[in-house]
Amino acid sequence: MSGGPIHTVIFDIGQVLYQWDLKHIFVSRIPDAAELDWLMTTVITPQWHFQHDLGVSFADMVAERSAEFPDAANHIRYYAENFADSIPGPIPGSLQLVERLHSAGVPLFGISNFGSDAWAQFRPRAPIFDRFRDIVISGHERLAKPDPAIFALAVARFGVLPEQCLFIDDRADNVRAAQECGMAGHVFADAAGLEAELVGAGLL
Repeated sequence: MSGGPIHTVIFDIGQVLYQWDLKHIFVSRIPDAAELDWLMTTVITPQWHFQHDLGVSFADMVAERSAEFPDAANHIRYYAENFADSIPGPIPGSLQLVERLHSAGVPLFGISNFGSDAWAQFRPRAPIFDRFRDIVISGHERLAKPDPAIFALAVARFGVLPEQCLFIDDRADNVRAAQECGMAGHVFADAAGLEAELVGAGLL
């Protein structure tokens, strides 16, 4: 392959294609706002969850956290069993852009910070990923964005040249890391802004 114009799109998943908020798991389970706030800021936090994205299993996380917070053990187990409920639906307009890119013959890939157990729960609910040729899941690889190693792994596995790829993520640090690996980058804010980027790149 040789260099040339951008012809491949690589998507992040959370907050680009799908909404994500751990609190959604518990909003109908814990009606008391103060209790819910305590749980989400002390026990089941995004920082704690991130170890799952790096390859730690739900089983190990639940056991360790339940020992630390025994009074919340039922909630911790519920989090692991119902993680997919933290993804309430797609970002408005994003899946339609995926469909348009697919219809235009644009190769689609993904790089996502997503745990293996969580991905196994969520993937069957999201047939849009049938449109993707491959997705690098951080929990499978024990590498997570913005580590440059996950971008190098993805490029090699996808069989693409970085300069021919547009990487889309809601986090500027992840986009910066992709750009440092040679990709074009777009910091996602909404589908309208992404559509303009894709049109400008000649992909739509």
